[in-house]
Amino acid sequence: KLSISEDQVTEDASFIDDLGADSLDTVELVMALEDEFDLDIPDEEAEKLTTVGKAIDYVLEQLAKKKEEKN
Repeated sequence: KLSISEDQVTEDASFIDDLGADSLDTVELVMALEDEFDLDIPDEEAEKLTTVGKAIDYVLEQLAKKKEEKN
């Protein structure tokens, strides 16, 4: 867990530069996203999730794809 206040978390906030995450934190974040949303995030995609907004957009995109595949 990161020791940050809620107001520091914005869509533009960089996990590493703004929120103080290290490489282990980012791996744990990706694993948490995978668990929470039942996703498989490939390493090459995980490396692109550098900001809160990029992570949100990626998860929403993947959930939409999963929903499409079910229909």
